Amino acid sequence: MPPREDPRSPYVANLQPHPWRRYVALGDSFTEGVGDPEPSAPNGYRGWADRVAEVLSEQVDDFAYANLAIRGRLIGQIVDEQVAPAIALKPDLVTFSAGGNDVIRPNADPDRVAQLFEDAVVRLSRDGATVVVFTGIDTAFTPVFRGIRGKVAIYNENIRAIADKYDCIVADQWALKEVQDMRFFDDDRLHYNALGHHEVARMVLRALNVPNDLQPMQPDPLPIRTWREARAVDVMWAREYLVPWVLRRLRHQSSGDQVTAKRPDPLPVITIVPGAEPAAPRGDEA
Repeated sequence: MPPREDPRSPYVANLQPHPWRRYVALGDSFTEGVGDPEPSAPNGYRGWADRVAEVLSEQVDDFAYANLAIRGRLIGQIVDEQVAPAIALKPDLVTFSAGGNDVIRPNADPDRVAQLFEDAVVRLSRDGATVVVFTGIDTAFTPVFRGIRGKVAIYNENIRAIADKYDCIVADQWALKEVQDMRFFDDDRLHYNALGHHEVARMVLRALNVPNDLQPMQPDPLPIRTWREARAVDVMWAREYLVPWVLRRLRHQSSGDQVTAKRPDPLPVITIVPGAEPAAPRGDEA
């Protein structure tokens, strides 16, 4: 395990190899990588956590990565289903993002979410692992979620307080202005696309103070649409994404009901280069 006193600040140049050898990611669709399709991945998605693991694996030997995240999970489910298995894997680096699916629901209580979140952080950090937590994105830019901006802000302040109390690293999505643009989101207007996941990976690596070669990615210009064309797109979005989401809520179903974790065991990482064959495996995978 890396010593907890190891100073790693994104504001101070870091010339040493990072100290982590076993990384475990917990969460929901955000951490699973939904919106960032990759046919060679076990669940068909890549995502920011895979991208972070690829960079970390390139800088040290014997690196392993597990991802327990499953789409649609509420924080109570994440705590019940993922925390104990994560601890059993003996990670020295944990990313923990939970509560987003709770906060977007009507009548959700961000303070109740914080209680569950804090309990999980206590358990995840007990053996000395570095724990990275996430603030929620500033939803002011999107009409779909603008109304819950205040609730997200309360959630964020709770996350920051927990991080300060337990010496966690904060990956600050609220401050990540680059992704506050619908061109960084999938067609469902909820999940990041490949561009968004790439920018989140860059942000996480900055928070960890890990040097990397990931460069900003520029989205294509938004298509010019008439008012009628824009409304037609909205209707199509509602039919394909909003209505099914509402129906699942009414039926007490989840998009992750038949989904299992894509990387339940810590394994060496294969770096994915879009449009090319996967790179050779590292470490004991060869």
